[in-house]
Amino acid sequence: MQSEILSSYATAEYLLVIEPHEALREKIMQVKKYFADTYDCPSAATGKPNITLARFQQYEMIEQRVVHRLQLMAAAQASFVVELHDFGSFPTHSIHINVTTQTRIVELVKSLRPIQHLLKIDKDRKPHFITQPFITVARKLLPWQYEKGWLEMSHTHFSGRFVVEHLVLLRKREGEKRYEVVKKFALMNVKESIVQGELFI
Repeated sequence: MQSEILSSYATAEYLLVIEPHEALREKIMQVKKYFADTYDCPSAATGKPNITLARFQQYEMIEQRVVHRLQLMAAAQASFVVELHDFGSFPTHSIHINVTTQTRIVELVKSLRPIQHLLKIDKDRKPHFITQPFITVARKLLPWQYEKGWLEMSHTHFSGRFVVEHLVLLRKREGEKRYEVVKKFALMNVKESIVQGELFI
C-alpha cells in the first residue's frame, strides 16, 4: 500500500559530483567543444565537466533528508588535491580525461555506503557508485567517432590539478533535459561534532 502511495509522488535523477575550479572547467570545455566540432558529436559540447561520485533516483519529497545526510558526510571530510593527466577510453564508446589521484575519491565514495538506503527508490533502482573516477569528454560514440577520436586523443597531452573543497548535488526532474544544482556541501574535516550530531538524527 505504501509503495502505491509513494509511486504517485514526483521522482528525480540525482548526481553527486566533484567540480573543478572555473579556469580548469573552461580548459576542459575547450577540449569537449573541439571534439564535438571535429568528430560531429554535438553532445560532447554539452554538460559541465565534473567527476561523478554517485548517480541515483529518489522521490523529491525525500530530498531534504538526503541533503542533510550528505551535508554531515561531507563536513567530516578534509579537502584534497585531484590531478588530471592525459586521456583514457572505454573501448568503442567513450573518451575521458584520466584522474590520476584516485584514492581519496574512492574513499569518499565508500563513505556514502552507510546512507545508500536513502539513495534508492526500491530494490530494483539501486544507486550507482563510481569505482574509477574520470571526467567525460564524449560518450555514446559511433564506431568511427571513437576510432578516429581515440587515435588523436591517445596522442594528445592534457594536465590539470585542483583542490576539492566541496561536493555538488545535482537534480534532473522528469521531463527536464538539464541538471540543476540542489546544494553544495563544504568539506570541513570536522570529525567530532559530526559523530555527536549523528546520535540525534
